Amino acid sequence: MGTRLSMSVKVGVYDKAIDEIAEPLDRLGLGIEILPYTADGRFSRDGASADPSNVDLHYLWFSPGLSRDGALDQAFDLALSLKSLDVLQTFNAGLDHPSYKKVADRGATICNSSAQAIAISEYVMAQVFALFHPIADQRRLQAEKLWQRTPFREIAGTNWLIIGYGPIGRATASRAKAFGANVSVIRRTPQAGAGVDRVGTMADLAELLPAADVVILACPLNETTRGFAGTNFFSKVKTGAVLVNIARGGLIDDAALIEALDDGRLDHAVLDVFHTEPLPGDNALWRHPKVRLTAHTSFAGDGVGGRWTELFLDNVARYARGEPLENRVDPADLT
Repeated sequence: MGTRLSMSVKVGVYDKAIDEIAEPLDRLGLGIEILPYTADGRFSRDGASADPSNVDLHYLWFSPGLSRDGALDQAFDLALSLKSLDVLQTFNAGLDHPSYKKVADRGATICNSSAQAIAISEYVMAQVFALFHPIADQRRLQAEKLWQRTPFREIAGTNWLIIGYGPIGRATASRAKAFGANVSVIRRTPQAGAGVDRVGTMADLAELLPAADVVILACPLNETTRGFAGTNFFSKVKTGAVLVNIARGGLIDDAALIEALDDGRLDHAVLDVFHTEPLPGDNALWRHPKVRLTAHTSFAGDGVGGRWTELFLDNVARYARGEPLENRVDPADLT
């Protein structure tokens, strides 16, 4: 990829993240120049504002703080107004925001985050365990001082279908396998997946769905997958199956989902993502007895921040050394 070490690498960093990232970047010893940018999408250089249209930037870092501060759209505007940009590194795993494609169309490489994979896969396991084990009943019996057995369902021997086999899908598969589940995955190409039992593409979905006790949605939201979990999808699910969506709300036709829950085809749905977020208070999903609903929190593990910083530091060092980048996104996946 060439020898970039002879040149200064200019990295755009959200100004509220400077304190946490400046010292680790300096320790890399790669002569990286930090250009801070503000929540309203302006660069500052030597204490003065810099017009983005005059800035050639090698690497732009979208930190999680942009999302918390509501400044992500302004950061996209900044990225799109730069004179030039080589790499955009984002904290997001899913890239359905339309501006990602606009950035890629300008020739920039986009790298997403795998830092959330461990947290989200643990969330999936916790939610499935909570449905398989009568924990609430056990707590009630304890409170009532009743000595009574509480049978539960084992994960061992159940069939899991994971739709999407990126970092989150792989982390979930490894954990389900560790508990003795049979794991099938749907991915874009039918390449063998290490440690899984069956691999197929979306063309194989109708064949794999009827055997699945647990169905995990972990795929990108694009024109191919938008609304694919609809009436036809739910007509093929195994009676009593559990559905977990930790990807994007737009993958599911909510009316078809509620119908499948009401008629008993689905036992429960675990939903962490929705068409509209925050979910409006009058949405029927809030009160449905077979829905376990959380507020897009599956990624909120206490180790995510550290892994995200490590990923960024590793990738920016790779860039400075002219080495291949991790988590490069195929522009074909952006819509």
